[in-house]
Parts: sequence; structure tokens; C-alpha cells
Amino acid sequence: MTAAGTPIAVITGASSGIGAATARQLAAAGYRVVLTARRKDRIEALAAEINEAGHQATAYALDVTDRAAVDEFATAFRTLAVLVNNAGGALGADPVATGDPEDWRRMYEVNVLGTLHMTQALLPALTASGDGTVVVLSSTAGHSTYEGGAGYVAAKNGARVLAETLRLEIVGTPVRVIEVAPGMVKTDEFATTRFRGDTDKAAKVYAGVAEPLTADDVADTITWACTRPPHVNIDLLVVRPRAQASNTKVHREL
Repeated sequence: MTAAGTPIAVITGASSGIGAATARQLAAAGYRVVLTARRKDRIEALAAEINEAGHQATAYALDVTDRAAVDEFATAFRTLAVLVNNAGGALGADPVATGDPEDWRRMYEVNVLGTLHMTQALLPALTASGDGTVVVLSSTAGHSTYEGGAGYVAAKNGARVLAETLRLEIVGTPVRVIEVAPGMVKTDEFATTRFRGDTDKAAKVYAGVAEPLTADDVADTITWACTRPPHVNIDLLVVRPRAQASNTKVHREL
């Protein structure tokens, strides 16, 4: 999975939403993109689309919570330019008193441990490149809590702290650590997955919001941060739609 003279970017959770949009935009920016996700058919179709557009893409089915599989995946890389830790998501919106511990566990495994697995496994290749970038997709949830969100907030706090600590620990090496924390992003799957397929509940999240962020908006931010000069590190980018002032303050035109 190396291409002489072409920087390689690995994107996790690339089967839909922000991950797929990031893959398209990084490919257009000149990276050879390696798409990972559990849904093999989705990433193979996306890789074909990107290749047909004249760019370079490879699909690799991968569950980031499976450490043995991640370690095997990492052996394919001698050097790596960018790792985008995008795989994640929310499950449920129950209060702490009645939240399902299994939901909490699953969110922690993919949002935090998945990011840890990928970062640990690929950090040697990122360092060997002489100019590596680790991107952690957290969330505004990782910076401020809200009712009904404790499990997701806890997981994204974990991802945020992982990024902050890694930056401290590897300072002086040729690897930068970027955290991108999106606010309200309307994608095809995020809210629907959170509410277990209840499309009515999912629609209410965005009701009356004129222009929530799109996956392309966030992908544009990620691509911009990754393509800054090597000495420029964008520590943290919080990205919200204009209608959202905080996690709990949103203008709705109802």
C-alpha cells in the first residue's frame, strides 16, 4: 500500500458521512487514500468512484476495535502521511440513571479504543514519513456536556484527551496531532443510528435548523488542516453551523 512520491492517507469509518467525504476530498488534494470500515461493499464502491475520477483509492475492510486485525493492517505501511481517526458514533440518548451500559461500552470501544488501536499501530509509519499527521475526530460533545448525552460525551472526552496527551508525548517528532470537533452535522446515518433506526426522532434533531453542517463541510476542514505547511499544527478546530451557539443553544425556525 505504498506509492512512490504520493502521500498516503488512511481514513477510518470511510463507508459513509464524514469519513466518505474526507476520503473524496483528500484524494482530490493529491493523497492516495486507503478507506477502512466494516462495510466492505460501501468502501469498495467509494474506492471505485474515486479511482474513476482519476485519483487513487484502496478499500480495506477493517473493524478498528479488533486489535489483531488493526496490527495486521498496519504491516502494509512503511510510511504514512495522514491517519484520520473518524470511526465513531453515538448510541442512545438516555439519562445517566437509565442508560444502557452496553451502549456506553460500545461507544467507548469504537470512539476511544478504536482511535487508540489505529494510532498506536500506525504511529511508526507516520513517524517514518518525516511529516506525519494524526487527525482525531472528536465532537463538541467532548468539550461540553448535555442532558441525555453522557455516554457519548464521555467517549468523545476520551478521544479529546487522547489527542491532547499524544501531542504532549510526541512533541519533537515529525508528527502533528490535530483535533477536529464538529457540532451539529446532518448526515444520512448519525442520528438514525443513535436512535436505532427511528427516523422521526432523528429528524427532530435537525428540525427548524436552516443549515446544519454537512459531511463535506467537516471534510473541507479536515483537508485544510492536513494540507497546512508541515510546521503548522492546528491543535483544535471547533466547527459549528452558524445556527448553533453551543450544544444546548440552537436557533430553530419553527
